[in-house]
Amino acid sequence: MALRIYTKTGDQGTTGLFGGQRVPKYDLRIETYGTVDELNSVLGIVIAHEQTAEDVRAVLLELSSLLFTLGSDLATPLEPPPRYEIPRITALDVAWLEQWIDRWEEELPALKNFILPTGTMPCALLHHARTVCRRAERRAVELAEREQIGEAVVPFLNRCSDFLFVAARIANARAGRDDVVWTRATSS
Repeated sequence: MALRIYTKTGDQGTTGLFGGQRVPKYDLRIETYGTVDELNSVLGIVIAHEQTAEDVRAVLLELSSLLFTLGSDLATPLEPPPRYEIPRITALDVAWLEQWIDRWEEELPALKNFILPTGTMPCALLHHARTVCRRAERRAVELAEREQIGEAVVPFLNRCSDFLFVAARIANARAGRDDVVWTRATSS
């Protein structure tokens, strides 16, 4: 018999962390990795979008995998140590983001103005992903003040939002579109 997707173990408003502890579904740790999951879902839309350039799609797929690792990292408290090996986000993952930021920024014109989060659909979706990433980062910072989390988690999320900003600009560039420059709105 195949495993069922439902377990009924959460029917009383709790969920299990890797390692066995049960916590309320509103626990900050759950909120944090849930926001990372939301971010990954937004990336999934960008990856699936027909206007997303193939080279950008390939890098975003790698990021999606890293976000899955980040989710499992956050779902596994450091204390007590898990009984099994769990992949964790590391400084190497942060460096990977920095390498892509640097590589793509070399292709882009220098920013001299603020830009609006629009252009092509992949660009707009990547800006949406960036804002979800910033929320995940805020949750991770708060979580780190309350309990131990991996030392690379917050730097990774911080760099990831920078990466997504640059990726949004690259999405426009790959489509031959300029960034949409912000101009002060005038009242009537």
